[in-house]
Amino acid sequence: MTKKHLIVISLDAMGFRDLNELRNLVPHLDQLIRRGTWVKRVRGIFPTLTYPSHTSIITGQYPVTHGIVNNTKLQPRRQSPDWYWYHKDIKSTPLYDVARQAGMTTAAFLWPVTAGSKITYNLAEIFPNRIWTNQVLVSLKASSPLFLMYLNHKYGKLRRGIKQPWLDDFVTACAVDTIKRKRPNLTLIHLVDMDSMRHRYGAQSQEAQDALKRLDGRVADIIQASKDAGIFENTNFVVLGDHYQITVQKMIHLNMLFAEHGWLTPISGKTTYHNNWQVTAKTCDGETYIYTRGNVNLGALKQIIAGVEGVERIYDNEEAISRGADPRCTFLVEAKAGYYFTDEVNRPAVVEDVDPQSLGTHDRYRGVHGYGPDKPDYYTTAVFAGPDINKGQTIDGARLVDEGPTFAKLLGLTYPTATAGRIIPGVIKE
Repeated sequence: MTKKHLIVISLDAMGFRDLNELRNLVPHLDQLIRRGTWVKRVRGIFPTLTYPSHTSIITGQYPVTHGIVNNTKLQPRRQSPDWYWYHKDIKSTPLYDVARQAGMTTAAFLWPVTAGSKITYNLAEIFPNRIWTNQVLVSLKASSPLFLMYLNHKYGKLRRGIKQPWLDDFVTACAVDTIKRKRPNLTLIHLVDMDSMRHRYGAQSQEAQDALKRLDGRVADIIQASKDAGIFENTNFVVLGDHYQITVQKMIHLNMLFAEHGWLTPISGKTTYHNNWQVTAKTCDGETYIYTRGNVNLGALKQIIAGVEGVERIYDNEEAISRGADPRCTFLVEAKAGYYFTDEVNRPAVVEDVDPQSLGTHDRYRGVHGYGPDKPDYYTTAVFAGPDINKGQTIDGARLVDEGPTFAKLLGLTYPTATAGRIIPGVIKE
């Protein structure tokens, strides 16, 4: 069995600005930067959402290829649609499958789109969105059952449902325990504390900074676990973000316009609509996909969308595909900074302010992501450290899709087909 170990810690919503401007808040990350290589500006994907981004990280492919084009599925009648929770939805090969086929052990803790996978020790990210089920049942079905039962029994008291920061406390305890007991070759950990705080309070809020400090402590706990397990000297660490966030004030409800034109039918008394649509918007928060059926005048539709306050850019189908987004969309629409999209109908106006009293409820945010990756100061970031990593180096830029091939190289693995990403030059020792 190989002695190589790789621990990847995703700090959801961590951006370049966090490490560039708030280094004093993160002494343990600062230490990793000093003894490793900091890839400062990492360019995200279209759209910069958590599930597509994590799938691009672990496959080295863009959503147009790997198939996870959004966080949630197009289910107009549901206020809380299903997410792309399941591994079966991925059309490319994730690194954890490559590792398993090479005889390596793998572990994942709330890593997106791993439900039902063959990861050796899997605590899948999934939550109940139907009234007839509960967290324990959906998690048992999606994860490694005996492994999950052991972790729940030992650390379940740390959780308060899926609320933060308690959920990250639980996940960190589970990861620490597994690293010490099982010593997986590849460990994937997804921590969401800061993303949650940015959604609720804003990108530069004090609450987000407090979460960043908590995350720094969790990174330290995970590194210490590798020392306790006796594998630290053979372990490469990566601490990365998947996207950044932008503070917002206004929501755009394009489906209200489409209802006015008779292209979809609202459900009376609800913010949802029927499945017999001709034109629909499917939110990615800072962007939205537009899908069409039948004989719709696309020129007129584009003109209608372009006239809406807060719309910055409209990509047609070919442009969306060239940027790696959903090949099935008719348009991909970008919001200006400060605006984001919902799928809702039956609202007071097509564009409305976010009511501060509504923050924390469904689709009501003070900070969002999902924009295209070219917004100013919107880069994410990544820190590499370990025995195979160049020490004390900085690299100005890379792409999110370059991370998976770099991970593979660190484990001595190769993806079965060519990836859109490439190994980041300058990270790994020659």
